[in-house]
Amino acid sequence: MTSAKFLTLDGIDGAGKTTQLNVIRDWFAARDLPVLFTREPGGTALGEELRRLLLAPETKVSLYTETLLMFAARRQHLEEVILPALEQGVHVVSDRFTDATFAYQGGGRGVPDEQIEILETWVQGSLKPDLTILLDVPLEVSLARIEGSREKDRFEQEQSAFFERVRAAYFRRADTASERYAVVNSNREKPEVRADIEAILDRAFGFAD
Repeated sequence: MTSAKFLTLDGIDGAGKTTQLNVIRDWFAARDLPVLFTREPGGTALGEELRRLLLAPETKVSLYTETLLMFAARRQHLEEVILPALEQGVHVVSDRFTDATFAYQGGGRGVPDEQIEILETWVQGSLKPDLTILLDVPLEVSLARIEGSREKDRFEQEQSAFFERVRAAYFRRADTASERYAVVNSNREKPEVRADIEAILDRAFGFAD
């Protein structure tokens, strides 16, 4: 493997991932570093089709089928996009990855972590992100942002208790592997959040003073 880094951006719906992805794009562009941006579920033709099905409000799917489909999309994503880019020395930034499965299917839906871990090992092997930036906002802010955005997808239509469990699961993940996670309070003015994101990236890539 090369020294290329695998970064993920994650967090509860409404935490501001779209805005901060643009901050990360600007950071890489300013330093002229090779980078590929992708997303989950998605990133490949198969993954995007599974994304459409999984997010469609009319989709009826069992809990375990939903989880398996997330990992099916992930394996294709790894084979087609993530691993080839890293092997070529291109950094990869993914909008969500396996932490989202632990949070949404695990914390939100109730799939035991032990079962998700089995799939994680089978699909990913030893691969984990070098850095996960976890955006966080209070639950009431998240719900207000979801309510005021586009038409809600199948996950965004869940009740507040679901999102409480999702947010708690993200924090449990961050607590157990603090060396990989950088938790950012995104319920602040945009310049403040941008400064934090840029400082995190500077440290991760050795640009910090």
